[in-house]
Amino acid sequence: MNRTDLAGRIDHTVLGPTTTPTAVDCTVQEALEYGMNVCIPPCYLERLEADELTVVTVIGFPHGQETPRAKREAAIDAWKAGADELDVVVNVGRLIAGEYETVTDELTELIEAVGIPVKVIIETALLSDNHKHAACQAAVDADAAMLKTSTGFADGGATLADVELLSEYLPVKASGGIGDYETAIAMLEAGAERIGASSGIKILAGAD
Repeated sequence: MNRTDLAGRIDHTVLGPTTTPTAVDCTVQEALEYGMNVCIPPCYLERLEADELTVVTVIGFPHGQETPRAKREAAIDAWKAGADELDVVVNVGRLIAGEYETVTDELTELIEAVGIPVKVIIETALLSDNHKHAACQAAVDADAAMLKTSTGFADGGATLADVELLSEYLPVKASGGIGDYETAIAMLEAGAERIGASSGIKILAGAD
C-alpha cells in the first residue's frame, strides 16, 4: 500500500495520562503534514482549527464506567466542540455480567444524541469470544459506525484473530500495540479499515 493511501487510514493518536497541550499540537501538525487523521483527548478539542483534518476523540476513556448520562453529555460536548468522530468505550463490566440490554441501551442513546460516526471500543483483551460477539452485536443494534479493538490501556492490544472476529459485524479500527508498517498492513489484511496508533509516522516510513 502506498504512503498516501495508508495515511488516510491511520488515526495518529496521543491519549496518554501525561498528554500536554504541546504534545497535542505536535501530533496535530504531524497528522496534517502526513495526511493522517488525529485522535486526541476531548479536553483539547478547542485547540483545533484545521478544517482539512479528521478529528477523533474518546468518550468514557479508558474504562467506560461513567454513567450513561455522563457519557452521553460528554459525547454531545465533543461533537459541539468540533470532533468529527467519537471512539466510545463500552462498559466491559456490564458485558461480562451479561447485561447486554443495558449496554445496548447506553450505546443507542449516545449514538442517537450526536450527528457524527461513533466507534465502539470493546477492549478485546479483557473479553472471552462469547463476550466479544455480544459486544459486537450490541454495537450493531445501537447503529454504531465501527468497532475498535482496544484502548491501549489494558494488557494486550489488537490481534489478527480479533480483527477478523469484529469485521464479521462492522468495519474495524485496530488499535493497541501497532507500531510498525508490517503490523499495520497485517491488520488491514485481516479486515481492519482503520489503524489507531501513536506511531503513525513510523508506520508510514515503511510504505512506498
